[in-house]
Amino acid sequence: MRRTKRVHTAFLFCALSTLALAAQDPDNVGRAFADNCLNPYLTAQTAQEALSLTGARFDFYDLRPFSSAAPSPVTSRAATPGTDRRCEVAFDGAALQIASDWIIIGLTQERLLDRQIDVPADFPLSPHTTQAAAVQLNPNRIAVTQIGTRPGPNGIETYLNVERLTPLNEEDS
Repeated sequence: MRRTKRVHTAFLFCALSTLALAAQDPDNVGRAFADNCLNPYLTAQTAQEALSLTGARFDFYDLRPFSSAAPSPVTSRAATPGTDRRCEVAFDGAALQIASDWIIIGLTQERLLDRQIDVPADFPLSPHTTQAAAVQLNPNRIAVTQIGTRPGPNGIETYLNVERLTPLNEEDS
């Protein structure tokens, strides 16, 4: 009886571990980022629903929602100075090319790929960023995307993020 119980327990553990790894598949996480993080209508609730399904770690805040949704305060990380919205996903392992591909797909889906500009010189890039780009959302708004690898809870992790900067006409106010 004990051996059977151990076999069942081991099988269950293996099945759950496989599910967790499948849920954190870099392409699934990248697709969730591309489909959600660049969307101006993303809210804390929809971020929780869409991004948690991937098994990825994520961070989201939106202090000035584009829609009529309530602001989503900063809860897990400190707000990047000069930004009012942030969406980030991170997953185990190093997959920079996959992350880069999904950033391009997301920018293309939102029709932003042809609006690339230089990253503002005063924007504080994350220390582990390997690629960063900026897009002009409208005459008054810029968003910066970053990808990189860094130490994570299970070893190296890859991250993708997008941060919307405070409107240009409010920077000096």
